Amino acid sequence: MSESVDCVVVGAGVIGLAAARALALAGREVVVVEAGPAIGMEISSRNSEVIHAGIYYPAGSLKAALCVAGKQTLYRYCAERGIAHRRCGKLIVATAAAQIPGLEKLRQQGIANRVDDLTMLMSDEARALEPNLRCAAALHSPSTGIIDSHALMLSFQGDAEAHGAMIAFNTPVVRGRVRDDGIELEIGGADPLQLVARAVVNAAGLEAPSLARRIHGLSADCVPQDYLAKGNYFALDGRAPFSRLIYPMPEPGGLGVHITLDLAGQARFGPDVEWIDRIDYDVDPRRSDKFYAEIRKYWPELPDGALHPAYSGIRPKIVGPDAPAADFVIQRPETHRVPGLVNLFGIESPGLTASLAIAERVASILAR
Repeated sequence: MSESVDCVVVGAGVIGLAAARALALAGREVVVVEAGPAIGMEISSRNSEVIHAGIYYPAGSLKAALCVAGKQTLYRYCAERGIAHRRCGKLIVATAAAQIPGLEKLRQQGIANRVDDLTMLMSDEARALEPNLRCAAALHSPSTGIIDSHALMLSFQGDAEAHGAMIAFNTPVVRGRVRDDGIELEIGGADPLQLVARAVVNAAGLEAPSLARRIHGLSADCVPQDYLAKGNYFALDGRAPFSRLIYPMPEPGGLGVHITLDLAGQARFGPDVEWIDRIDYDVDPRRSDKFYAEIRKYWPELPDGALHPAYSGIRPKIVGPDAPAADFVIQRPETHRVPGLVNLFGIESPGLTASLAIAERVASILAR
């Protein structure tokens, strides 16, 4: 026997919780099902907790639009709710004169994305902000920040539950089936059941494509191939020598080995990206060897032996290592012809920054 519900959100990471909140605030009946024992156990608890400005993404892309809109909304939300965050700013650095035109290209990219606070700094100006930095020039992004992502998720959860949403942990979705009256989900765990939902938000993160493939009645042609890109991070012994985030010029496949900070002032360096075929969060200490040369291009005083393994995170990629970066995919019923189903594929960075804007987009789609 099956039970009926208005909306089911699959996944209790930052995106699923934000979507559940938006739907609950809109007056919808919402149930969140999460395979793990707590909120944000995978992507959302294994990221750099950066509030991104919106510089790098192609103009007109969902990443650009939702990052910029989400950043503004997120700063307001954090201020209103007392969620720990800091608008610390970021310097993107050119370590050689030949890279300076690339900085200007990034500045123009940011302007195209409506990031209107970027300034070019020459070497002495950058060093006036960060005396330990070595560079030929830098692009200053004052609206980049950092955030306590777990506190943010707890706030989203609280808002959603205060408006009637329910969250079930240790509750995996085994499979689904499209019916005339909605989408039937077979729920596993200690208390298996069948749920028929008018609307389903697939916010399963790393498992989103796999879940979509298990929904009978959804064309396989609508589901992208999934890839796992693991980023390894190392922490610095002692406090950071910088007060801002420091990023090198982007390189093929990523943003290079950069310095991020947490709210306690601890510096973390990464990522060192490896493409993997199964989920594995171990960090091999030997991978730090190649970090030293990269970091010393902009911080020559990095001491030998100062780095130790911190954590790793996995990005839910929908293109392989040799392909250009993919945009967010917010797949709506008009695309896959399953009423009430929204699939969220490839929601990697800047997903945390864009979480409120993504949630608003999902709620708007399902309001039609």
